[in-house]
Amino acid sequence: MDRKQGFFAALKEEVVRGLSPSRSRTKSPGRTGSPMSGLLRRRKQSHNQYVANSEPYISRSGSLRPVVGETLTPLMEGPDPDGGEIGESKRGGLGLGHWMKGQLSRAPSVTSAAYRRSDLRLLLGVMGAPLAPVHVSTTDPLPHLSIKDTPIETSSAQYILQQYTAASGGQKLQNSIRNAYAMGKVKMIASEFETATRVLKNRTASKDADCGGFVLWQMNPDMWYVELAVGGSKVHAGCNGKLVWRHTPWLGAHSAKGPVRPLRRALQGLDPRTTASMFADARCIGEKMINGEDCFILKLCADPQTLKARSEGPAEIIRHVLFGYFSQKTGLLVHMEDSHLTRIQSSGGDAVYWETTINSFLEDYRPVEGIMIAHSGRSIVTLFRFGEMAMSHTKTRMEETWTIEEVAFNVPGLSVDCFIPPADLRSGSISEACELPHEERGKSSVALAAHRAKVAALEKTHDGGIDNMIWRMEV
Repeated sequence: MDRKQGFFAALKEEVVRGLSPSRSRTKSPGRTGSPMSGLLRRRKQSHNQYVANSEPYISRSGSLRPVVGETLTPLMEGPDPDGGEIGESKRGGLGLGHWMKGQLSRAPSVTSAAYRRSDLRLLLGVMGAPLAPVHVSTTDPLPHLSIKDTPIETSSAQYILQQYTAASGGQKLQNSIRNAYAMGKVKMIASEFETATRVLKNRTASKDADCGGFVLWQMNPDMWYVELAVGGSKVHAGCNGKLVWRHTPWLGAHSAKGPVRPLRRALQGLDPRTTASMFADARCIGEKMINGEDCFILKLCADPQTLKARSEGPAEIIRHVLFGYFSQKTGLLVHMEDSHLTRIQSSGGDAVYWETTINSFLEDYRPVEGIMIAHSGRSIVTLFRFGEMAMSHTKTRMEETWTIEEVAFNVPGLSVDCFIPPADLRSGSISEACELPHEERGKSSVALAAHRAKVAALEKTHDGGIDNMIWRMEV
């Protein structure tokens, strides 16, 4: 029994150490030791009583205790090494990447491994670190409830948000939070592909799912950093309050187009204050029952200026709408749906439209230091492609489930240095259309033509996008 407990304790230690916020950036050129690693070392020194214990301490929801151990080098940047994916940093120990690959080891063939890399890239590109529709700042106060000269849809939305803020812990308690930390597990799968003539479903979804974990750090004002490791690949993104950036194995480090926006994953029951600010200008459009609960529906639309700033070259963001479903019984956010439509004009051809819809269900609300946090949930993502000609549409369905393992607020020592963008950040920003299947993105603008040519060369093994996925016909 002692040996079994020691194994799982060591396994948990590797998972926590593998998701340190500093891990993805220690190899960046021109960057010294990450300030996050220094933070962890300071916390370790200030808690010497934990070091004396032979068993490592693993933090739980509501507290953040130090993890004993040296700082490890980053995870491998590309998917399964059998496929020769690009990436520089590797690790030789039995860390998180090896643990994840151990969970997924099925001795695939070379062809199967290539298909799975394309599959995993689409999953991480779309679901890894999507952003909210509009810019919000947590320092802006919520509007006061007003009835006079205010449309009923707007005043109703303000009342619903006040109830949500109260149910989530209260505005006074939320305003006392300077920073936050969360860590969880995720499972992703591409489950269905539909054309005009047939529907293909992944009939072994439970076996083919890619498992992993994520860590999220937030700090006022408007700073955040997330790192997601799934199936041996890693996506990390961050914001220093002025610039949003992201790093993927296939595009490297690049800044996002448009204004600074919150991370959508933080809105999924982890940050009630930012969530309330996001819906501050929303309208109440009705009611709907979600999983047996009567809910109010709030609708928020991105303004034309934001949509224009997020567009690039042949890719134009036409609309982005966010719906929030707030329980009439508890006042909490239980469902969130956002949809954005992108128009891609190819040179000399018809326009192609991509509609990306993400439906998220938030579950298992529990208090952490007085703040109500959703400790589990699931998202269903649909990529719908249409245009060009009649009966040529395709629809791809992907799913993600997640659980929250740890949450902590006001972590000592967290500073703005922990949210500095990578030193190798590319000068040109890249739009969201780059994460659509490769052959549909169209030609890039002149400013990024050279960069896109390089990306295309690196992605040669992925050519074909969603056509390279493994699909099984349902009979």
